[in-house]
Amino acid sequence: MEYVTLSNQVVMPKLGFGVFQIPKDICEECVLNAIKVGYRHIDTAQSYFNEEEVGNAINKCGIPRDKLFITTKVWISNYGYEKTKTSIARSLMKLKTDYIDLVLLHQPFGDYYGAYHALEDLYREGKIRAIGVSNFAPDRLADIVGFNDIPPHVNQVEVNPLHQQIEAQTNMIKRNVQIQAWAPFGEGKNNMFENPVLQEIGNKYQKSVAQVILRWLMQRNVVALAKSTHIERMKENLEIFDFELSLDDMNKIADLDSKISLFFNHQTPETVDRFISMVEDRKGKI
Repeated sequence: MEYVTLSNQVVMPKLGFGVFQIPKDICEECVLNAIKVGYRHIDTAQSYFNEEEVGNAINKCGIPRDKLFITTKVWISNYGYEKTKTSIARSLMKLKTDYIDLVLLHQPFGDYYGAYHALEDLYREGKIRAIGVSNFAPDRLADIVGFNDIPPHVNQVEVNPLHQQIEAQTNMIKRNVQIQAWAPFGEGKNNMFENPVLQEIGNKYQKSVAQVILRWLMQRNVVALAKSTHIERMKENLEIFDFELSLDDMNKIADLDSKISLFFNHQTPETVDRFISMVEDRKGKI
């Protein structure tokens, strides 16, 4: 495993296991399998509806709590100072832990300033070891870094070979914020696993396209979250620390960048409307 050291000196594994869209009925087993094969970094969120199952796995896995790195994210409807503090208390209960290693604000909408102030205070109290944001574009990241006492330690954004976030990462480095990738495989969109450039590089090293993508992220110093419900694929995704991509390989992958999200642009009014609907759909469920 490789690691990054955040700006507050907290050490985080560079490869984590994500549980987005893993159903509740199999999530506990999946997290236990992930920990069994070697993952120590687990990423969940209030809006994934599986924090409790992640907590069950943490409680049962037999690994000391201080050897695990657990992340969750505050959902928009829990933004605002008091609501955020209350929601984190619920997350702590569901995760069956006295502290959370990293808490992020999940989306850049609503009263994220009030929510962020709550994270700052919980960080000072030792309930959270690191704080951050998710899906914050460079301008909003600059804003929240510049006008708060504790700058975010992490910004989790979409990063994959077709949407590489080069300028966003440059902005994060400038502000001493660690970039973290969700959807490193783009959920297979645009035939990513059949991409001829990635396949050619994989054949060169006798590695899968997924392994090439994860290795590429490691070499860019991007923390990556890989998701799978199959234990063999979990193992495969961890087997990326025994090879290194050449500069030529890295340049070939760089040429794949479309600079366009495979999902949605957080800076459009249509995306805001989409999340307003999502908040309504989740009302009373989180």
